[in-house]
Formats: sequence, structure tokens, C-alpha cells
Amino acid sequence: MPVPPGDGSDSAVSGNRFGETGRLARVAAALTDAPALAEVETDRSAPGRPRPAAVLVLLSRHSDPTVLLTVRSSSLRQHAGQVSFPGGGVEPGESAVAAALRESAEEVGLEPALVTVLGELPAARIRVSRFSVRIVVGAWDGSARLGPQDPAEVAAVLQVPLSGLADPAVRVTWRHPGGVSGPGFDLGDVFVWGFTAFVLDAVLAVGGWQRPWDETRLVAVPPRFLPPGG
Repeated sequence: MPVPPGDGSDSAVSGNRFGETGRLARVAAALTDAPALAEVETDRSAPGRPRPAAVLVLLSRHSDPTVLLTVRSSSLRQHAGQVSFPGGGVEPGESAVAAALRESAEEVGLEPALVTVLGELPAARIRVSRFSVRIVVGAWDGSARLGPQDPAEVAAVLQVPLSGLADPAVRVTWRHPGGVSGPGFDLGDVFVWGFTAFVLDAVLAVGGWQRPWDETRLVAVPPRFLPPGG
């Protein structure tokens, strides 16, 4: 895949916005400002009682921070082949933070003790799966080697630099065959759209990493990143 991994280095390019200190603290402070991230609320009208779930948005403390993403197995019943954050259902009596950390350990081998939780976002509604998802944002040093723990669930693990996501050349407005659209990221072999892309767009904005991009650049979601039947 053409997505470069984080190099584990803390050396910074002088003057680079990704090398400035305090960016993760800025993200943490912004997590208390729900209106600033309202766009991740992708659906509020799905029928039925939503199921609680949690995902982990994990940012490294590198000079150019990376974000942890997974590519879901193509054999899964829901969201097969899509790029996502590690996470899953919240078990009875479990907090969103505990669920996000547990699922991350089960999916990619991340030790919970390595994560500093910065905060949470309000729950976002996912229409297709009818999950009500809490978004837990954390930081870590990025030094541990991570990988799929169950290939039937996770096909690949990515650590994508935020500078790459903020590059205007990869920013697109995706369009689903059903007519829905939103901010996306075309990384070549990896296409990020839907809920994951909404959250990444919000994180770039609140952390001050966002760069101007052409929102009129419409791209259809590639068929291999769509569920069966669209």
C-alpha cells in the first residue's frame, strides 16, 4: 500500500505545523466542544434502538503524528473491506473507554497501558449497522509493533501520518451510489469514506492540521470499498 507508516522518530521539520508542540493538548481541549464536531453525527433517524459501540482514535506523539486505522476483512458481514478505527460493541457494565481499549487489544494487539486517553466525543449514529458509537481519542508513543490479531476480522493495520491526510491532493468529497456524500481521503490503494472519514476530517480541524482543499472534487466510492449491493 502507498500509505507510509510512521517512522517512530520524534525529529521534526522546523516550522512544520505537525512539529508544533501542544497539538494533542489542543485536540483534547476541543473534545469538550461538541458543536465543533457535530458533522460526525452522520445519521439521527435510523429506526430501532441503537446498539452501543466505541472506537479508538489513536494519535502518536511523533512530530508528524500518525493515526491508527484498520482495514476490515472482506469476509465480514458489515463494513467488509472498509477502513475503520479499531473498536466494537460495548459490553454490559463496560464504559466506552474500556470497550475501545479492549477491542483495540483484540484487533491489533495494542496494550491498553500504552494509551493516554485524551477525551471522548458524543455518540454518533451509524445508519447501516444501527450502532451508537462513542469516539474515544487517545495518544501513545507509537513504538509498539501492531498487527492483525484475527485475520477474519482485520486484514491490515495502518499508521497513517496526519500530514498525509491533510495533503489537499488526497482530499475528496466522496459520493455513495445512494446519493449521500461527505469528506474523504483517496490514498491510492486505500479509500477512506463514511463515518471514519467524517471523524478524521474533524480531528484535522480541531487539531489545527486542516489545510484548504477542493471540496468540489467529487469521487464515487470505489466498488471494492462498498458493502455487497452498495
